Amino acid sequence: MKRLLAATLVLVIVGLAAPACRRHARTDGKPNPTGTWKWTATFGQQTRETTLKLKLEGDKLTGAMLGRDGRESPIQDAAFKDAEVSFKVVRERRGTKMTTTYTGKVSGDTIKGKTQSERNGKPQSRDWEAKRAED
Repeated sequence: MKRLLAATLVLVIVGLAAPACRRHARTDGKPNPTGTWKWTATFGQQTRETTLKLKLEGDKLTGAMLGRDGRESPIQDAAFKDAEVSFKVVRERRGTKMTTTYTGKVSGDTIKGKTQSERNGKPQSRDWEAKRAED
């Protein structure tokens, strides 16, 4: 009876954990950008946490980045191929639109890459590294 109870308990635990594991897995074993990604960035003396939500359906990548005010900015020109992700985010601040281009490589629960933007007419580049967050 104890063995049956123990076996049942193991099956229940595995059954509960399996959907969480499958949520980000692809059947072909390739990296998957789908999920919520978080990282912190420091600008001057301010540190901000950034949240990015991505969803891959077939070959189409969609998503949004959450701003400081909690509003979502949809990603544009998004692509995912060979574990490489790329997209743009356009934000407006004080009547000025700023476009930031993100590129990176998905490896497990990490995306590492670069951002490209322009400030005061000068190109800027930064490294970024996001970790997959628990949904």
